[in-house]
Amino acid sequence: MSVLDRFRLNGKRAFITGGSRGFGRVMALAMAEAGADVVLAARGADDLAEVAKEVRERGREAWTYPADVADPVACEALCRRVLGEAGPIDILVNNVGGRVRDVAIEDTDLETWQAFVDLNLTHCFICTRTIGGAMLECGSGRVINIASISGLIANRGIGGRHYETTKAALIHFTRATAADWAPRGVNVNAICPGLFMTEPNLRWAKDHPEVIRTFVSAVPMGRAGEPDEIGPLAVYLASPASSYVTGAAFVIDGGYTLW
Repeated sequence: MSVLDRFRLNGKRAFITGGSRGFGRVMALAMAEAGADVVLAARGADDLAEVAKEVRERGREAWTYPADVADPVACEALCRRVLGEAGPIDILVNNVGGRVRDVAIEDTDLETWQAFVDLNLTHCFICTRTIGGAMLECGSGRVINIASISGLIANRGIGGRHYETTKAALIHFTRATAADWAPRGVNVNAICPGLFMTEPNLRWAKDHPEVIRTFVSAVPMGRAGEPDEIGPLAVYLASPASSYVTGAAFVIDGGYTLW
């Protein structure tokens, strides 16, 4: 097998949460180009249909499941439905997450805290337990958790510490699960992006331009990342090229965390 062939995903099937836009869309298209069929879940049916169309234009199959994985009951039902209708799944990408509200710790009520724990962390546990658990029965698979450099640092000038807390927990959940599952053939890794100009951050740039300027000024490369720069890393972690990699948290941030 040649070096480039080790990055192929022919015959594999990937399930990506938050697959209708941003990182989810980019990773779906990258994996389709590498040969994988793709199962997509997100809240917006129309956006899902558009991404599925782009996947099929690349010669791969696509399934769409409109669902809100931030709701634990809905998330578990979705995973079981995906396994029953579109399985087996070889690659799981837990991509959904966000810092929708900029609220200080002292002003955060319990309901808001729990909602963001479910959004950023609980859905990853449910999908990993259910979809990843099915991989264990097959003796092979890949789980990729989209964490954040915010799980490694506390961001300057931004409230909503639920985000840093849950992303830090996700990184360690990745490590712990990787340790348990390595002898059973399932690799579990995390990607920790820095500032990328996804749709939510484009909104942040409009509403809080000073935050974005402050962040970019501390990036050694002098710019924010573009979403399509995440695709090759996701393909690597999904492919045979990363066969000896598990429990890792890959930082992709233009050098921001170097200083």
